[in-house]
Parts: sequence; C-alpha cells; structure tokens
Amino acid sequence: MSRIHDMGGRFGEGSVPDMDDNVVFHSDWEARAMANTVLAGGLGAWNIDAGRHARESLMPRDYARFSYYEKWLAALANILVARGVLSEDDLRRARDLAEGRAGNEPSPLSDTALRAADVLAAQRKITPYTRDGGAAAHFKTGDKVRTADYSPNHRVKGGHTRLPAYAMGRVGTVVLLHGTHVLPDSNAHFEGEAPEPLYGVEFDAATLWGRDADNPADKVVLDLWQNYLTAVEE
Repeated sequence: MSRIHDMGGRFGEGSVPDMDDNVVFHSDWEARAMANTVLAGGLGAWNIDAGRHARESLMPRDYARFSYYEKWLAALANILVARGVLSEDDLRRARDLAEGRAGNEPSPLSDTALRAADVLAAQRKITPYTRDGGAAAHFKTGDKVRTADYSPNHRVKGGHTRLPAYAMGRVGTVVLLHGTHVLPDSNAHFEGEAPEPLYGVEFDAATLWGRDADNPADKVVLDLWQNYLTAVEE
C-alpha cells in the first residue's frame, strides 16, 4: 500500500514549483525546525530511517495541508513521544511556555542538550550506512531485474520502504553495485540493520510511465535493495 507521501508520477497535484531563488529557508522558524530535528537525532533515540518513516506516517489530511517544515515538526513531536524522550504533557508545557502561559521550568532534555560549541563537530560527523558481510550479491551489472509488485516490507504491514510506488512491478537493468548497506525497511522499525546489497537500477521513462512519459527515451536510475528485486530471464 502506498502512503500519501509516495507521489511520484501521480496526476492532480500540478507541476513541481520552480524554487530557483537560492533561498534555503523562507522564514526563521523553518531554520529552527530543521535544527531541532537534526539535533534531536543526536539524542540517539532513533535513526535516519525511523525519522523518514515518522514523516511519511503523518495523517494524510495533515500531510496534505502541512508545508515542508511543518511536516518535519509534526514528525519530530510524534517520534519524541513514541520513543519516550518526551511526553505529550511535556509538549503542552513547551507550547504554554512559548505562548507565555507557563513559567520557565527546566526542560527534561537540558542535561542532554547539544551545546553550541559542539554543534559544528556533530554536523561534520559522518555515519556510514555501508556494512561488511551481509547477504551475497545476486545480481551483476547488465542483469535484467523486476521490482516487487507491492511493498517489499514483509516485516511490518504498511511499513517503511524505499521502493517508490511508480517503480513497483517494473523491469530495469542493473548499472551499478553500491556494496552492502543497511536495509531501511528493517532499520526504520528498530528490527535490526539487516544489511543487503544495494544496486543502481536503470529504467526507461516509458517503462515507468508509459505514454505519459514526457520523453520516453529518458532514463531513471533508482538505488534499490536486493530484497526488492527478482531476476528476469532473457
């Protein structure tokens, strides 16, 4: 089942707006929303895949009406509560404080807050998702493969996956092997890293969108995990 966030190739939403204004944030609160999300990740209570899943799991009516960074804030609030970092009462107190209806009590996160002097080093820290070992690669460059017809996440019904709906059940060609990487479908739900080979798979635009493709000769390369793919016999 696709979620509302999985919008690639859908009609009815209009064209993607051209944001060629070189503006990263259009208001101060957007910058704070991103900073809070990134820094809260430093608490170590979740991983990047769980953070993505929190955003895509927003109620459809909220996802449709929220702006980009409103989605970030809503997902952050949800995952903070879900992981037991804060309670709903903590969030209500923070709201009351911001609106001048509460005193300036210390935050329960005060002792774990990232200090200003440590921010730059934290931002430069790289957490690779490549892994040694794991499943052996089943495919090589040039192999024809077919993607799963439905969500390949068999661990969690309606769970996280990086296989987009528009590419499900399509045939493409392996053009690159990235090595073994953490599987998001498992990692997002804290069920282990389950590392698998990750491939660059090339599709013709016509294969993905048929006669609706703007240019059937265009190529699209998707990074897809082995679990999403089966061999196609020539």
